[in-house]
Amino acid sequence: MSTDLQEPKRIIAVFLHHPTCSTDSVNGVIRSLSSNYVIKVWTKYKVAEDFFDSVDLVVFPGGDGDASAFKQVMKLNLEDIKKFMSRGGKFLGICMGAYWADHYYFDFLKGTRVVQYIKRNRADVRSSYGTTVPVVWRGQQKRMYFYDGPTFVGGEFEVVASYANGDPMAIVQGSIGLIGCHLESEFNWYTKKYMKPHWHGGEHHDLLNAFIADFLINERQLSLF
Repeated sequence: MSTDLQEPKRIIAVFLHHPTCSTDSVNGVIRSLSSNYVIKVWTKYKVAEDFFDSVDLVVFPGGDGDASAFKQVMKLNLEDIKKFMSRGGKFLGICMGAYWADHYYFDFLKGTRVVQYIKRNRADVRSSYGTTVPVVWRGQQKRMYFYDGPTFVGGEFEVVASYANGDPMAIVQGSIGLIGCHLESEFNWYTKKYMKPHWHGGEHHDLLNAFIADFLINERQLSLF
């Protein structure tokens, strides 16, 4: 009988506040990651003093709300998040959550600003609505779910994916990973007839797992990939 002990799963804390960090996005993140990680969900209410002690990564998903809601929903736990990051924690922001890494919110980035892609030169989407866009993800052409996601300007970072106009779509800067498109998207998000052929069948969930494993958790790439 083998005596090898399986390593305990890493712990990911996912923030939920609908619609800012929406139920749909949170559910997509949970379904994408729960096979490989232990998931804890937290909200705007004050967390226990030791809540983040065992957490490896915090995830702020996307949503439909205004980023100005940040102060209201983060005021009770802002210092806890900053302490978590200062002692080596990792941060993943998806769409709305990526905007929150910017100077006006968590202020975690060094010399980099998070801006709306739809307002950039040569952007292939010019208004805020759910659609799919072509991207280059780690050298491969993909088409991903997009809803007014950000791009990233200034400073130094590793580009993991780019939009059609060449602007960064997913980046890593130190312990922070930011993604403009929704890799956690699920089939019921693809509501328009023209979008349905671009449903990824779960492939983008695998890409999200690989992004976390390769760039944030710093563990050996999961055998799934």
